[in-house]
Formats: sequence, C-alpha cells, structure tokens
Amino acid sequence: MWIRATMVYRTSFIINTLGNFLVTGLDFVALLLMFSHIHALGGFGLPEIALLYGATCSSFGLADLLLGNADRIGQRVRDGSFDILLLRPVPVLAQAAADRFAPRRLGRIVQGLLVLGWGISRVDVNWTIGKALFTVVMVISGAAIFSAVFIAGAAFQFWAAEASEVSNSFTYGGCTLLQYPPTVFARELVRGVTFVVPLAFVNWLPALRLLGREDPLGLPGWVSCCGPLVAVAALTAAGLIWRAGLRSYRSTGS
Repeated sequence: MWIRATMVYRTSFIINTLGNFLVTGLDFVALLLMFSHIHALGGFGLPEIALLYGATCSSFGLADLLLGNADRIGQRVRDGSFDILLLRPVPVLAQAAADRFAPRRLGRIVQGLLVLGWGISRVDVNWTIGKALFTVVMVISGAAIFSAVFIAGAAFQFWAAEASEVSNSFTYGGCTLLQYPPTVFARELVRGVTFVVPLAFVNWLPALRLLGREDPLGLPGWVSCCGPLVAVAALTAAGLIWRAGLRSYRSTGS
C-alpha cells in the first residue's frame, strides 16, 4: 500500500530518493575532504576506507529499508494505536516494518554500493570468485545484524516508550562508527562492538580478512568468517526479546 501511494507521485519519489542519495553521501564527501590532507587514517588508505564505508552503508541501508520504521513502536505504545496491529491477522513485526514503508531509502543503498564498487576496484586485493562471494555474504550478514539491532531496539520500547534514540545510537551510530577502521578506536570500544553488540562482524572483521590485515584484538582467523552465524544468533536473540516485549505489552486503554 505504501509503495503504491509513493508511486502515485513519481516525480516526488525520484526527488526524495535522489535527496536521500546525496545527503547520505555527504559522509563519504567528508572522508574525501579528510584524505585531501592525509594519506592514511589508522593505517588505512582511501580505497580501503571506501570498502569499509560501502559495505556498512549497503548493509545498513538494506536493514533500514526493511525495518527502519520499527522505531515507531514507542509512539504507537504511547498513543494506544499499537492495539490496531494486534487485531490484524498478520504478524505484528511485519506490520511494524511495513508501516510507512519508505522506498526513498533505496538512495542510501545505491550510494553505498557505488562506493563499495569503487573501493573494490581500487584496493590491493587479488580478487577471486571466492572473495567476491565472501564480500556479498559480508553485506547480507551485515544487513541481518543491523536488522537484529533494529528489532531489539523496537522491542525495548515496550518497556521504555521514549527509547527510540537509544536504538538509534546503535543503528545509525553503529553505521557511522563502522565507516572508519577499527585501528582509530580504543581497544575497549572494539571489544564492545565485537563481544557485546556484534557490529564488528558487519564489516570490520570480514574486511580485515579480505585486506589481509591483522585483527587489533588478535582473534583467530576463523572468527572473521563467522558473520552468518553471528547474524543468525543475533536475529534469534532479537526475536526472543521481541516476543518477551510483546507479551509484556499492556494497552493504554481508550
């Protein structure tokens, strides 16, 4: 329904999508301006940063397109309109994800894929079919991990209705964090996004393997291949949190 409503005004859709493309691309413009004065950031050159940036923006863009509107749960809990979702014969999470679905977010995905493609063409990597498939899996697994964070953040709003910004700090904030190499951050932070909120599996660990660089935490090499397993575990945990939050919901009444 929301897609059909959007396509009624196709010129508006194109302008909004292009605007999304340009606005989200300002982050990479900032990196380009930074590299006009430096040659490396944390030991990473611009093509390697582009690989990190493109991978995380593509993954986040996919998750944001599918589940970005789930953070409206808190508002629905406050005004009582969440009850409407419970009355429909459709899974509540699917309804929350589809609520005000915004195809304009495709702009971020396209922008991320373009930067990723440029980075892949410029990095010093001997590309093979296996490495190409590994990159595709990295993007898909990253999208699943971000989706799990979106779901967990939405579920948290059943207990704390004003918590959408807390969720944004891990989703939008995590996307910004992963655009830069792990070598510029303190080890405590790197440990936190590896073992607590596993955002490092979105692009840091897989990209380090592709680029042939050492992991700053000294983890075994096979850990960088665990992105799909981490994604499944994260989605399972997020699903359990969602179910617990849904069971704890109490209507605001009429």
